[in-house]
Amino acid sequence: MVSAVITAGGKGTRLQSIAHDIPKPMVPICGKPILQYQIENLKKNGITNIYIVIGYLGNVIKSYFKDGSDYGVKISYIEETEPLGSAGALFYLKESINDNFVFVYGDLIFDICFEKMIDFHCKKQSNITLFSHPNSHPFDSDLLVVNEDDVVLEIDSKHNVRDYWYHNLVNAGVFVVSSQILSKYFSTVKKTDFEKDIIKEEIKEGSVYSYKSTEYVKDAGTPDRFASVTSDVKKGIVAERNLSNLQKCIFIDRDGTINKLKGFIKNIDDVEIEDGIIDGLRYINKSGYLTIVITNQPVVARGEATFDELDCIHKKIETLLGNSGVYFDDLFYCPHHPDSGFDGEIKELKIDCNCRKPKIGLLLKAKEKYNIDFNKSFFVGDSTADGLTGKNAGAKTVLVLTGNAGKDQKYEIEFDYKINKLSEINAVIG
Repeated sequence: MVSAVITAGGKGTRLQSIAHDIPKPMVPICGKPILQYQIENLKKNGITNIYIVIGYLGNVIKSYFKDGSDYGVKISYIEETEPLGSAGALFYLKESINDNFVFVYGDLIFDICFEKMIDFHCKKQSNITLFSHPNSHPFDSDLLVVNEDDVVLEIDSKHNVRDYWYHNLVNAGVFVVSSQILSKYFSTVKKTDFEKDIIKEEIKEGSVYSYKSTEYVKDAGTPDRFASVTSDVKKGIVAERNLSNLQKCIFIDRDGTINKLKGFIKNIDDVEIEDGIIDGLRYINKSGYLTIVITNQPVVARGEATFDELDCIHKKIETLLGNSGVYFDDLFYCPHHPDSGFDGEIKELKIDCNCRKPKIGLLLKAKEKYNIDFNKSFFVGDSTADGLTGKNAGAKTVLVLTGNAGKDQKYEIEFDYKINKLSEINAVIG
């Protein structure tokens, strides 16, 4: 049986203006403490055996939740008499937990389909699985460096001087952990940092995986973040983003929509962000819509750019967007091209595939991964192919008239909406 461990001993010094006499996980949001949101989400996933690590003002937590029976769960408490770091108290669970367990930080508001995450963890035979996602401030966040098999290769510290482009992928503070970690690292009681002392060691062994998800996980540990999370709870965004629910999505073309059109980009120096994209993405990021980029990149099949060079181009785009506080949730690209005759072309990629727009293979992959409802979604782009892709999927279509699209250009289809810049997307999605 999967159990959960919540580390809830933080003092919440950054929230003193909101609450100074209760532990951080007990700060109320819309009438309920943060910890109650966590317990309710775990219960919804069938995780009813919960251990809470308490320290500072832990009696407040114990007197509120008691044994958990009022919430349909069983709660056991591990009380630290001295601070043991984010993971030291796990020593006391060595004999109690003999299966995978969920480990979370107590200052997070989240609503996750843990069944999907645990299934991923088991299929990968992972020792530690990190819930990961892009965020609006990657420039001051620890970033995950991940390979194509979702293995975490390293953690790029926020303290590094980043004179390079990077993917916006952040460890959110929610984990699925194999019980063998307990016997491997906790032979004695000692102060232990879960990320520095355990995750980084397991990364060296190739046993840490990144589970990338669009579900809601945010900390409420500062007044600004507290206000943002409170607003999202009120709007229903937190619950809606759980992947057990159908998602609505803004699919966005890349060239001419996100970055300025300069033919098919082969050189990273040609990447320049399109006008209006920052304000448009900022609006979408705060809405209930996912943001997924769908792009044809035949430069790979034609031998004009390698997969690594294309990856660097995408890193630059993500970095530039992140520096402005915006992001997209995922990106899917087609590397194929049906026509031959290019010098240096890659023969195995010269195929008539099902993922090249206006076919919808990439959208179907996104739909399977993120449970997307095409009928409640939009496809935003600057070409006929983008409009046809949206129509072929049953989504509404939006033509952006900047970049490739000059206002006098003729199109083979009629788009549902036309806007001058992505910053006008609020007029479309409300």
